[in-house]
Parts: sequence; structure tokens; C-alpha cells
Amino acid sequence: MSAKKNLYTKEFAARLYETMSTIRKFEESVKHDFLAGEIPGFTHSYIGEEAIATGVCAALRPDDVIASTHRGHGHCVAKGADVKRMMAEIFGKRTGLCQGRGGSMHIADFSIGMLGANGVVGGGYNLATGAALAFKNVLKTDQVAVVFFGDGASNRGTFHEALNAASAWQLPVVFVCEMNCWASTTPYRSICNVENISDRAVGYGIPGVVVDGQDPLAVYEATKEAVKRARGGKGPTLIEAKTCRIEGHYVGDPELYRDKQEVRKLFRETDPLLLFRKKTAELGLMTAEECDEIDKRCDQKIKEAKDFAMTSEYPDESEYLKYVYCE
Repeated sequence: MSAKKNLYTKEFAARLYETMSTIRKFEESVKHDFLAGEIPGFTHSYIGEEAIATGVCAALRPDDVIASTHRGHGHCVAKGADVKRMMAEIFGKRTGLCQGRGGSMHIADFSIGMLGANGVVGGGYNLATGAALAFKNVLKTDQVAVVFFGDGASNRGTFHEALNAASAWQLPVVFVCEMNCWASTTPYRSICNVENISDRAVGYGIPGVVVDGQDPLAVYEATKEAVKRARGGKGPTLIEAKTCRIEGHYVGDPELYRDKQEVRKLFRETDPLLLFRKKTAELGLMTAEECDEIDKRCDQKIKEAKDFAMTSEYPDESEYLKYVYCE
């Protein structure tokens, strides 16, 4: 037990928990406001999957980049995006990260290496692989690109195209599958004949790793090794983080395709925040009281983000086509 404890500092554990708590509070706020009819468009919740984005991004440098999915709020927070400007973006305000033009599914912040959420399933593979190609052959840096995707997206052609190119050219890119067992409304086992998505790595001659996606430390360790390999010029890794999609495909989804009570029961057993609180207590890294204090700070932070969004202005109507065409 003491040997495990010595691997991590109290400060590191607190940073991981604060990231997860921030994501949870952000998503709960967005869910509430969307169901109240205050947010336009659609939103997709990351509740229950917080440990993956947290663990992955903790292993990255500020100049590394990530490509996200339609379920991208957690990735944004973990990479370091300003939650006030994130919230403003989701509400379509001028002060948003994309000046209110991207919204929930297309939120981005190049200044922190967040290449963007993507409304196209499987749309991030080639963005990340292209960035990795630029790092290696054009910029000649040791930066790394990461692409997040779900198990459903692993059946898209872009998955195989990007993996093949990244492997053939030994590009510094890490593929992170958030295996939440559902492709929109379709259960994974009904459309896939492999036990693990990571098993597909063998076809491209790269490492395939399965990790507990509810444990940010397990995700961090796997990502750290993959990033080290990528920076060292040895090419990509395919990480599969096993998790649970607790919410429906989108906020407001009636979930007629599965038993909601069974899913909620599963969440009580697999909630990554509760599991991490227990683990850090066992390792002597954080107490319940310290975690509670972090939760309070995060709650206040998200309330301030909502206030910022509410007091921000919408873009002027005369600017709606700005940035659509080259001026």
C-alpha cells in the first residue's frame, strides 16, 4: 500500500479529483439548463466518464493536442479550457470560445491544443493524425496528438484509415476509445465481433491496451506509456478505456432502448468520483473532507461560469455570416 502511495503526491491526486469534479458539476449544470429549455441545439453528457479525459490529459503537455467527439465537454475541461467561456459558448454568446458559433458539439480552443468537438461520428481521427504528421514532418517537434472516440465510432472507415497511416508512418498519435458499450441506441455486442476494440491494434502492428476507464490513475499510467512511445518516435498506441454511458445518447433521450433503472444502479457501483474518493482515502492521499472542499470550489466555479454566460451578449445579427466565408 505504501509503495503505491509513494507513486503519487497529494497535490496530483487533488488535481485529478478537481478536474473530475469540475466536469461533473459542469455537465449537471448544462443538463439542468438544457432540460429547462435555456440552451439551443443538442448536448451530450459526459457524466460517468470523467476519469478518462482526466487521466489522459494529465499525461499530456500544454503544447500537445486533442481531437474530441460530440460528447466533448469533459475533454475541454481536462485539457484546460476556461469554463466561463465554455459555458458562454454553449449558450451561444459572443464571449464563448468560438464566439457562440460552435455550441456544444463544435466547441474548440486551439490556444490550449483542443482541436474541437465534432458532430461527425469518427470525425476526429484524421484531425489528430494530420496534426501528428505535421508535428513529425513539418514542425519537427516532439508534440503528441490524442484522439478520443467511442466504440461505435471504431466501426467507421476513418478509424482504420487513420490507424493504418499512423502506424505506417510511426506518427505521434494516441487513439483513446471510450468504450461505453453503446453506439447511440445500439448495444456494442450486437454490431461488433471482437471482445475488445483494442484487439484491432494487432492488425496495424501497434500496442493495444485495455484499462479501467473509471480509474483516472489507471488511465493516466496507460496514457503516460503511450505518450512516451509516441514522443520517442515509435508510433501510435490504441488505448481502450472501459466505462459506462450513464446518461442517454443525448440530454433528454427517453432511453426506450434500455432499462434506465438498471443503468442507474450500475452508476452507483461505478461512479468514478466516488471510486476515486475511496481509493485516495485508502492510499492516504486525501480525506473525505478535503474532497468535499474541492466539490464546493468546483460548484462555485460552475455557478460563476453560468453567471458569466447569462450576462454575456449574443453576437450581433449582422455578424452571423462572419468567418463562414473568406473576407
